[in-house]
Amino acid sequence: MIRFAKTAMILSLSMMLTACGIFGGGDDGKSLRPVTTALGVNGYLWQATLDTLAFLPIDNAYPSSGAIISDWYSTADAPDERVKVAVYFRSEQLRSDGIKVNVVRQERRDGAWLTVPVQAATVLQIEEAILQQARTLRIEADGA
Repeated sequence: MIRFAKTAMILSLSMMLTACGIFGGGDDGKSLRPVTTALGVNGYLWQATLDTLAFLPIDNAYPSSGAIISDWYSTADAPDERVKVAVYFRSEQLRSDGIKVNVVRQERRDGAWLTVPVQAATVLQIEEAILQQARTLRIEADGA
């Protein structure tokens, strides 16, 4: 449980840093405005998801099916625990029900990886961080 708390804290810290723009774009004052793609994915949500999950290794990003899936991620202080995040886009609109986040957490026990429960708050924190970043992107684009 302590290891999961550390991992959750690292995820939260990374999301806060991403929301602050540390991992984001240049400072030339010109931002590209994300738009809804021809495939129906909201550009703000797509870019916000990539920004928010920037600390995770992205395994696949499928704009055609509306999904971004990370590879397994673990920290040096918890090598026997790993997480994988998948974000599914459900709407062209910038709304809270426009995305669905799934998190899978595994622990290594006796050399085998076993799936263990994830706290619901973890999924909600990731969803809220993505939505907040999408709102920020939209506000910046409207003001540019």
